[in-house]
Amino acid sequence: MGFCISCGQQHQDGIRFCRFCGNQQPGDQLLARLRQEAEQIHYMRLQAQALAQQQQQQQYSQNQYNQQPRW
Repeated sequence: MGFCISCGQQHQDGIRFCRFCGNQQPGDQLLARLRQEAEQIHYMRLQAQALAQQQQQQQYSQNQYNQQPRW
């Protein structure tokens, strides 16, 4: 199932024109390329989140070390 790029109504995959608004829909090649780009963006986002979490953990560990009393 897909969605019309113009009106947002749900339709079957592989149609050329939306049955609700009549606008032309992207072809299969464009959809495949867009899906591939979306997967790449999702992967980069996951990497950025993991890096941010790792940096937060390092900062927390450093703060804990700095707060220990030094005798």
